[in-house]
Amino acid sequence: MPTRKTTAFYTVLIAVASLAVGMVIASRLDLSPTSGAQTFDVPPANSAPITGPLDATTFRNIARTVSPSVVNIRTESLQRGQELTEFFGGDDLFRRFFGQPREFGRARPMVAAGTGFIISKDGLILTNNHVVEGADKVEVSLYGEDDDVRYPARVVGRDPLTDSALIELTERPDHELPEARFGDSSQVQPGDWVMAIGNPFGLAHTVSVGVVSALERPFEVADRRWLNMIQTDAAINPGNSGGPLLNLRGEVVGMNTAIYADSRQAGNIGIGFAVPINDVRTLLPQLRTGKVTRGMIGVQIRPVPREALEEFGLTERKGALVVAVSRGGPAAKAGVEPGDVILEINGKPVASNDELVKLVMNLKPGTTVPMKVLRDRKPQTLNITIDELNLEAENGRARAGREGSGSDETAGFGMSLGNLTAERARQLGVPAGTTGAVVMDLDPSGTAARGGLQRGDVILEVNRTRVSSAAEASRELQSIRSGGIAMLLVWRQNQELFLTVRKE
Repeated sequence: MPTRKTTAFYTVLIAVASLAVGMVIASRLDLSPTSGAQTFDVPPANSAPITGPLDATTFRNIARTVSPSVVNIRTESLQRGQELTEFFGGDDLFRRFFGQPREFGRARPMVAAGTGFIISKDGLILTNNHVVEGADKVEVSLYGEDDDVRYPARVVGRDPLTDSALIELTERPDHELPEARFGDSSQVQPGDWVMAIGNPFGLAHTVSVGVVSALERPFEVADRRWLNMIQTDAAINPGNSGGPLLNLRGEVVGMNTAIYADSRQAGNIGIGFAVPINDVRTLLPQLRTGKVTRGMIGVQIRPVPREALEEFGLTERKGALVVAVSRGGPAAKAGVEPGDVILEINGKPVASNDELVKLVMNLKPGTTVPMKVLRDRKPQTLNITIDELNLEAENGRARAGREGSGSDETAGFGMSLGNLTAERARQLGVPAGTTGAVVMDLDPSGTAARGGLQRGDVILEVNRTRVSSAAEASRELQSIRSGGIAMLLVWRQNQELFLTVRKE
């Protein structure tokens, strides 16, 4: 049955601060505590170009037409005080905004608020994953009904990599539910007018208008995994998460997700981010079943350095450079090596590292496909069997890796090296019998640091030549001409990495 709305709401800032500036997930507010396979017809998307005049009633008509399909979401969950302070950036940040002391060990109800939009008449609603993740109770209020009328809902499926979730009303009103219409986010361009409708700071069904500021803004959704977002200056604030970003036809082209904010301001400063709706729409059948399945091959990749095309045997910048291969993973079993450049997979060209990620994730786990790589300037074709991405396990390994001097100067790279002694090998977890040179210190502005080297890395090879000491590594590095590229194989946190560094 519908329940009474809880009235105690505070404002929540979710910030990932960097130099006093951070990304703010736009759903959390009220911190007095936060909050079987079925057939499914994917709603159609309108890809026709936007045409026609903009007049004084355009935005009024969009708001009147679309607002009934937008819902406000309230969640409850039990979390401990210590988890709360850590989630919001540590105790100092928590006290700065809320003036409250640390609390450890005491579970208490957490209330949060967000937004969603109805996509089917039987009560399916799209929202952000972070709006409902970990929720023990989900309630929905509908447009035009009393604020204290809420309908219970359940989480059907979630996908952290697009920050999307599908929920379903378990009790529905006695009237027909209106549906939001889908546009085509690939048609969106900077300068296009857009409207956001949401639940900022608990102020239900609030309309804001702006333009698309930029496309393909990278947003980290998991360790070393990024989602390209739509940037907009339409006002988005805490509580807007999961709401629609609409084009001039009133069609959903994005799902509002986050804002950019500094440490002095909890609300909108004109930089908001929305997940392109095409990325979510294609996942709807899997979300409906309750599980999103993606492929993986077990490599770390980066763009091919622009200044090293000749060294790799490329005439144009394309492909994805393999910097590390997971032990026992599909790539390792297929014979992929650090330093390979992946050019094709399953017959499709790889234009960039982002393109490779998309192609692999769309492959069905268990299938074996050909993969073309460039190694030592020569093309090779390998057969690789796609595995299933386990994001939780992958994030756990990344966290473990993060937790986890007499030197030779190397002019032109901004680093100093030391010998890999038995004690250093033990401290760094390097396998017995390994030889190489340890990176003892780095100039933060040097090319070695910019190329991805870290203190504690063990250099195993320089330009495919094995090195057994700091002196040997320095000699190989010094033989490289100014402006040339050093191809390094290094050991870091129980894996080998392939890095390229330009000599100044």
